[in-house]
Amino acid sequence: MPSKLTNIKKVTTHTLQGLKLAGEKIAMITAYDYTSAKIVDAAGIDVILVGDSASNVMAGHETTLPITLDQMIYHASSVVRAVDRALIVVDLPFGSYQGNSKEALNSAIRIMKESGAHAVKLEGGSEVKESIARILTAGIPVMGHLGLTPQSIYKFGTYNVRAKEDEEAKRLIADAHILEGAGCFAIVLEKVPATLAATVAAELEIPVIGIGAGAGVDGQVLVYHDLIGLTTEFSPRFLRRYANLAEDIKNAVGNYIADVKSKDFPNESEQY
Repeated sequence: MPSKLTNIKKVTTHTLQGLKLAGEKIAMITAYDYTSAKIVDAAGIDVILVGDSASNVMAGHETTLPITLDQMIYHASSVVRAVDRALIVVDLPFGSYQGNSKEALNSAIRIMKESGAHAVKLEGGSEVKESIARILTAGIPVMGHLGLTPQSIYKFGTYNVRAKEDEEAKRLIADAHILEGAGCFAIVLEKVPATLAATVAAELEIPVIGIGAGAGVDGQVLVYHDLIGLTTEFSPRFLRRYANLAEDIKNAVGNYIADVKSKDFPNESEQY
């Protein structure tokens, strides 16, 4: 099926809304650096999320909590410099918005001014409604995030599927409506039952993008390093690997080492 985005030079929040109305799925990818972002933008990705998962993927931390606002701005700036077409959304990191709507606004403004990104994302439901409202007063688009919220990992104590029980499922649906009512242009649902995610997507007018949330939502998001097989220790059910670059790179480096040791590299044509 031909994409409705074929002739779109710049993806916007309005574009995503149009895709939902047209029934075309949204493809989103999480990337953190210039080189990766340039590749995925050229491939035609709709949305690039500069995720706080950079804390895990790029810095090796156990959780997303340690990454700072300054570090998120650094990663976002790198991505912005690479991208011509995709919508760029940046995570507000832990501690930059929770419990203080004024701080949330200041954090969002810093991201937009210093990185040049197009929108911010934050985790939570009713408890962040005031922060969303305040950020929107500055004209900054906000993406919500429900289900498994990694910044709250120590509260939940596990990365298991969320909202399997009726009470939590009802709360998630209510929070999704609250986020839409607060003005979010889209919502990410992470690691929730597929039937619940499909219900949320059907009830909301704004796009719902899933990760481990089944096929009944309006789009999907995966981390660049996971889908191309650069990471090998992370293998949740929802992850489909489209390449095995960790093995390819290991073999390439091994060949380079062997050529250096055997004095085959550089050869005469590779010298000045």
